[in-house]
Amino acid sequence: MSTETTARGAAVDVDLSSPDDLALADRMKVGRDQIISELKKLIVGQDDIINQVLLTLFVGGNSLIVGVPGLAKTLLIHTMARVLELKFSRIQFTPDLMPSDITGTDIIQEDAATGRRQMVFSPGPIFANILLADEINRTPPKTQSALLEAMQEHRVTIQGRTYKLEEPFYVFATQNPIELEGTYPLPEAQLDRFMFHIVIEHPPEDEEFLVVKTTTAIQEPVFERPVSGPDLVAFQRLVRRVPVADPVMRYALSIVRASRPKSPNCPESVKKWVAFGASVRAAQYLVLGGKARALTSGRYHVSFEDIRAIAHSVLRHRVLTNFHAQSEGVTTDVLIDRLLEAVPAPRSGM
Repeated sequence: MSTETTARGAAVDVDLSSPDDLALADRMKVGRDQIISELKKLIVGQDDIINQVLLTLFVGGNSLIVGVPGLAKTLLIHTMARVLELKFSRIQFTPDLMPSDITGTDIIQEDAATGRRQMVFSPGPIFANILLADEINRTPPKTQSALLEAMQEHRVTIQGRTYKLEEPFYVFATQNPIELEGTYPLPEAQLDRFMFHIVIEHPPEDEEFLVVKTTTAIQEPVFERPVSGPDLVAFQRLVRRVPVADPVMRYALSIVRASRPKSPNCPESVKKWVAFGASVRAAQYLVLGGKARALTSGRYHVSFEDIRAIAHSVLRHRVLTNFHAQSEGVTTDVLIDRLLEAVPAPRSGM
């Protein structure tokens, strides 16, 4: 996505004196609340998960959702597409899936008028607004790589020709963390293209009771359309114009740099347990996610708390542990906790 700029190329911040900017910011906050209200017609609980998915929408990123079967990963994304009335495609990733099964391919088609045969492009399921890559790690890396260009540039190249994908475009991928037989680890280059690594846990007893109660009865919800596709594109542009104070941006960057074992400022826990730290995309998504979180909270600036609140989801798949951590049972989430303790937010500022 491009950032709005002046004639000199400088970024244009949200204008607090502009009725249009204020109205769009208010529309985004109200739209978020309306989307949540509509999702609640079918989804029970999972408030934190829903918030992270909505931040993904407002930033224009992609997210990896990990959880055991039966926690409504697929249902959540499908319901969200229904609420927003966006074109939805689901691909069940399997070992025999081919790249062309995702992107599409050229086929021979006969012209009924002339009888001549010609190659015609048949679009694959990636030509959608929301693509659900279900159990993405069940297909080999060659097929997984078919998503790389789409996730980053929102386009696909087939037989030397490039096709733009319709905006907005999102990839939501799911994984089952307990059944690893017959799976293929996602390449680091692909993992890095996911804004968030969202972990879904079993809900509390009261919520689980409601899940059982509602899903064993007839469910025929009627959804209203609170936000459109063009609205989401406008929100994404607005998010990028939210101002960020230098101390907040440096704080986000300090967290990312401290996650790298070769950094002189990394804590002992990183030196001991981390093989590879986070990339520059982590800092970008910390800032962008912080901007979206601020706007949906009714604020026009990013705070240190906005950065901390999304740090685990942004860093979880980018900080790779070494053998020592695995042998000692040290998880990535524990390392991120240590990282946030070791890189305190400056006292002065917001």
